[in-house]
Amino acid sequence: MFAPVGTEEIIPRRSFPIVTAVIVAINVLFFIYEIYILITDGSQGLNSFFNTFGLVPADVTSVQSSMLPPYSTFFTSMFIHAGILHILSNMVFLAVFGDNVEDLLGPIPYLIFYLLCGLAASAAQIAADPSSIIPNVGASGAISGVLAGYLVLLPTGTVRLFIFFGFFYRITKIPALLFITVWFVIQLFSGVASLGAVAEGGGVAYWAHIGGFIAGLLLAFAYKTIMRRHLFPSH
Repeated sequence: MFAPVGTEEIIPRRSFPIVTAVIVAINVLFFIYEIYILITDGSQGLNSFFNTFGLVPADVTSVQSSMLPPYSTFFTSMFIHAGILHILSNMVFLAVFGDNVEDLLGPIPYLIFYLLCGLAASAAQIAADPSSIIPNVGASGAISGVLAGYLVLLPTGTVRLFIFFGFFYRITKIPALLFITVWFVIQLFSGVASLGAVAEGGGVAYWAHIGGFIAGLLLAFAYKTIMRRHLFPSH
């Protein structure tokens, strides 16, 4: 088992990542509220919460009426999680990679970048399984876009990995290019393997990861191109 615990870049971070911190805080607050629902209303109440605020592909494609307009769940679903490991892994990845991407883009552009990646992730998951009645929840699609942004904007960065197996553990460093590329290849193969599969319950929304990552690549490349033209205008 392993988990990223930090990154190292040639360019030092210039400011506190306020947007990343606020996004993490909002996700944590929503998760605390989910725990409250589970304690007070049980699993049935929590399932109702997921069905209301999670993104249900079948509701979107059929424009089925619910407590919330179906398209609003494109946003609400980004901030709720299905369990402690789900939110913990997502917030670790966001904290490790998001601060540097935010520092380079700036707070407002970074927030727009994050939300657009999340929207693209949901669109990709709907396209992969438009008739699914399973609520899609979690920030992983948007965070996949953040990983792609890091890859484009800081391709020479290094990832510090905490590796543990039983009582054995160590921290090692690998190139971010290798870490993120391997991560995406795993998502891609898993996503292709999941096509046509019938799920009885929740699972990993691989196509949301893929869609968010591709959106992050395109947006980061666009930003890099615009900045290059701004800094080095042609005559």
